[in-house]
Amino acid sequence: MTGMAGAAERPVKVVVLGDSLVAGFQLPAGAAFPAQLQKALTAKGLAVDVANAGVSGDTSTGGLARLDWSVPDGTEAVILELGANDMLRGIDPKVTRGALGEIVRRLKARHIDVLLCGMRAAPNLGPDYARAFDAIYPELAAADGILLYPFFLDGIVADADLNQHDGLHPTEAGVAVIVQRILPKVEELLSRIRAKPRS
Repeated sequence: MTGMAGAAERPVKVVVLGDSLVAGFQLPAGAAFPAQLQKALTAKGLAVDVANAGVSGDTSTGGLARLDWSVPDGTEAVILELGANDMLRGIDPKVTRGALGEIVRRLKARHIDVLLCGMRAAPNLGPDYARAFDAIYPELAAADGILLYPFFLDGIVADADLNQHDGLHPTEAGVAVIVQRILPKVEELLSRIRAKPRS
């Protein structure tokens, strides 16, 4: 006889919508953030199905354009990690905020819970840009009542052992650090879903 918990508890369907930081740039498929997150959650006995909807080079506007097919019907939660490419290209923070806000609104309209992953502007973009860009994530999360992980790259920035040679993309070990740090927020996301009646 199989375990009752396993039989009674069908996996929560999670999509990680993001850019190369999610897609796993220059990493084996099993080392990408969604795959490592899936392993970490499974190790804790949590039933989840984590899908990788990361596209290298994607901006927040690009993520909005592909939202409907990247987040299929039946998805219960989205981990939203976009904006790094907007920042690197110096895109107006108002454009980024508008696209991310629309993604969140559309997901909420589909009754999909969201964990928003923050990004921070590089210092070379200047203090005005940084203030406008960095404020996007906490303000959106507060306005829409969604969970926020303040900075997706927390704990690995400027650490040569945890980043690839380009200094932008995490190594497999770097992804492991991200997973370890974000795990409590993901568990909070899953507990929100478990608390709701599921069809």
